[in-house]
Amino acid sequence: MIRMLIPVLDHGGAIEAARYAAFLFLERGVTQVELLEVLEPVDQGRAAAFHTRSALVRMEKQAMLKALIDARTILEEAGVPYQWKRVFGHPTKAIAAYAATTQPDVMVIDASHMGFFRRLAMLAALSRRTPTPVTMVH
Repeated sequence: MIRMLIPVLDHGGAIEAARYAAFLFLERGVTQVELLEVLEPVDQGRAAAFHTRSALVRMEKQAMLKALIDARTILEEAGVPYQWKRVFGHPTKAIAAYAATTQPDVMVIDASHMGFFRRLAMLAALSRRTPTPVTMVH
């Protein structure tokens, strides 16, 4: 059976990926899902010029918490067994490092809120850094 990794990259969340995992679980294709909350360092963006570091951390955690709760609710309602983990760092590097240690069978990324170039860059970076197949859902 399939072990699936779903990265929650930003406040856009991973709702479509969670729905896809729930569907595959009900079809007996997925046995376990790992939600991976990826937090980038907050002091590397333009917002650092206008807000304090603590305010940025608080805003980022609140936005990510809502996105994570939405994905967890979908999985719980479908009865999907899942684990949740938080990592820090650049998204593609953090995801690839986590995938190297846990070795999931497939990685599903919710790309419904991403632009074309961000999707392409993420797919290219992940395919170079990890042998795990990557699926992007919309």
